[in-house]
Amino acid sequence: MTDDLLADFVRADREQGLGTYGIHVHREGRPSVEHRFRSDDRVNLYSVSKTFTAVAVGIAESEGRLGLGDRVIDHFPELRPLAADGFESVTVHHLLTMTSGSGHEWFADRRVDAADLLHEFVAEPLVAPPGRRFAYTGSGFYALGRLIARVTGANVRDYLLPRLFRPLDLHNPAWHCCPLGFPFAESDLFLRTGELSRFARLLLQSGVWEGEQVIPSDFVRRMATDRVDMKEGDAHTDGYGLGIWLEPGGAVRMHGAYGQIALIDEGRRAAITVTAHTEDETAQLTALHDLVLARLD
Repeated sequence: MTDDLLADFVRADREQGLGTYGIHVHREGRPSVEHRFRSDDRVNLYSVSKTFTAVAVGIAESEGRLGLGDRVIDHFPELRPLAADGFESVTVHHLLTMTSGSGHEWFADRRVDAADLLHEFVAEPLVAPPGRRFAYTGSGFYALGRLIARVTGANVRDYLLPRLFRPLDLHNPAWHCCPLGFPFAESDLFLRTGELSRFARLLLQSGVWEGEQVIPSDFVRRMATDRVDMKEGDAHTDGYGLGIWLEPGGAVRMHGAYGQIALIDEGRRAAITVTAHTEDETAQLTALHDLVLARLD
């Protein structure tokens, strides 16, 4: 349903052409509020997919399959001869925080010409020592998806099916794959607005869904506290955590291209989820903050 809470955002979407598909607001202890601007289809979440991959890593850690301090190359010993100088120091944590120091830049909207994208990533020369430089790219999260497959025997989508998707009743989600058949991991997971809102609510609730601890609570906490600085931020960005953006007021944000956004504000006990196709993500994010999030007070 729609109520007065969303009236100004709906008006701003119409007047500014924000391109919103749907918005869903969860407030703990109160009925959810939502508004649809078009049919409720599953859409590409783009880089919001990174947060799902990060959660897969956290679950795998809790199962003893890997550690955030593990050196990535130790899980792929056959790639040692290909590894660039210094890559042997790159850890799982570096990939989660996009601080590997690798000069490799790739996103899922680009054609994969390499015979194996993971091999190309491992071989790419480092441009900074691991842990020293934040660089936004999809390469490291693709590598994390491959790591999940290596340590669990299942690709990241199949690994999450019984552990995350089914508990949240996210039936059979599509996740586009590379030429070798591995999900892109950094992008191209498809969900509806309301389905993404369940995942946002799960993080708000410290990984608990209907009494079940779906994601380890300590990992959910670390997602927001293992912070790295960025060279450039904006009014709504104050660093990066474990697969999630950090905001100055304490909220965290999943953010995919063209305005796929989930804002999680622990202080307000609220989660706001949007799917869209907008060419002005700054205007969309500002409207969400000024016309929705700020009014939850």
